[in-house]
Amino acid sequence: MKLFDTLEDTVVDFVPRKAGEVSLYACGPTVYSHPHLGHARQAITYDVIRRYFEWSGFTVHHVANVTDIDDNIIGRARDEGSTEPEIAATWKTIYDEAMADLGVLLPHDRPHATEYVAEMIELIHVLVENGSAYANESGVYLRVRSVEDYGALIHRTPDELAEGAGARVEVDDNKEDPLDFALWKAAKPDEPTWDSPWGAGRPGWHIECAAMSLGILGDGFDIHGGGNDLAFPHHTNERAEALAAGRTFARYWVHNAMVNIGGEKMSKSLNNFTTVRQLLDEDPMNARAVRLVLLQTHYRKTLEINPKVMAVAREALKGIDAMVRRADTAGIDRTAPDRDEDSLEKFRAAMSYDFGTPDAMATVFDLVRKANSAIDAGAPEATAFALTAIELSNALGLAVGAETVAGDDDDEIDALVAERTVAKGAKDFATADRIRDELAARGITVEDTADGAIWYRQ
Repeated sequence: MKLFDTLEDTVVDFVPRKAGEVSLYACGPTVYSHPHLGHARQAITYDVIRRYFEWSGFTVHHVANVTDIDDNIIGRARDEGSTEPEIAATWKTIYDEAMADLGVLLPHDRPHATEYVAEMIELIHVLVENGSAYANESGVYLRVRSVEDYGALIHRTPDELAEGAGARVEVDDNKEDPLDFALWKAAKPDEPTWDSPWGAGRPGWHIECAAMSLGILGDGFDIHGGGNDLAFPHHTNERAEALAAGRTFARYWVHNAMVNIGGEKMSKSLNNFTTVRQLLDEDPMNARAVRLVLLQTHYRKTLEINPKVMAVAREALKGIDAMVRRADTAGIDRTAPDRDEDSLEKFRAAMSYDFGTPDAMATVFDLVRKANSAIDAGAPEATAFALTAIELSNALGLAVGAETVAGDDDDEIDALVAERTVAKGAKDFATADRIRDELAARGITVEDTADGAIWYRQ
């Protein structure tokens, strides 16, 4: 297994901390607004990584936090006359529903920042005691230049960062160095606060994830993931806090690229985002189609999501689904052990080299073509091709071949499809077309195959 490690800036061998187990921390949402497609890409990226490890036989401990206190949450609560916990709870529910619709598995642990304040204070205390941090009237700050390789995650020296950081470095005359960043923020009027040895206040963003990841997964956990926009300052500063405290932090760093709209990064600040809910409301099939779009682009490459690519993905999914229906109609036993070993090996080779989902999906589509041809020919290989395509699709979270839940009108639809088949056999095409149109108006698609007509709900 190989992956691209951001810290090493190259593809490296992945050797887990403990054989057969993978510990994965992926930065989760700040819950104050609708999740957009950029959030979906991040969540789906680490969902796919987790699924592949599990399919490969690893036991995975997947942690994704919830940031439930920050400036945006405080601002929204103030604007709406609400409270920070109410805002966070409302938008966490909306985020969870959107991710569930996208087929994202729930992490095994979902720590909330406000649940780990004691651990954050303890970590800050260590940093103050060993001289890596200092306190003043505005809070507690990390002495960035006390960390030997600060900036190594993005391959910049502190001097280079000081020159180019600009708006990403918080200006504060109380800081010893412009690069120093807040571990603890002194209390401000009308903001939630916690007691600490340095006075009332609240934790800084970076210390939250450092305390939660180390607290749950322990020192030297395997993979820390997130969007590449988090590499600096967030992940750089998390790593600095841990190292300055004498802790061993993430052993591998994985970062997914951004989603573009019209050539620009999708973001709330640019107001150019499409929310997950908007996408799903346009077409329920988009829940699977957006995953396919992401799978067909390597996670480290920026991609553009637009109506055209979504339409292509929906059609591709329909092709996979149609093969599965043909396989069922042809009597292929879903419980059969038959698999196509050559395709399994191609899939493993693709995914085991930095999670190469484009090549992995090419293997799936090749299997679909082979399965269709084998079904047409009545060849025994049809079972292996079809079942391997289903298994590999589902290993990536595409939800292919799920059992259809029976509807109240299934018997009536069966009768209409049978009537249409009789009409076609009698060359009564007017009646056949009328029945087809009637079914289409009810959201039913009928497909004619060599083994007879099949139908499914759109």
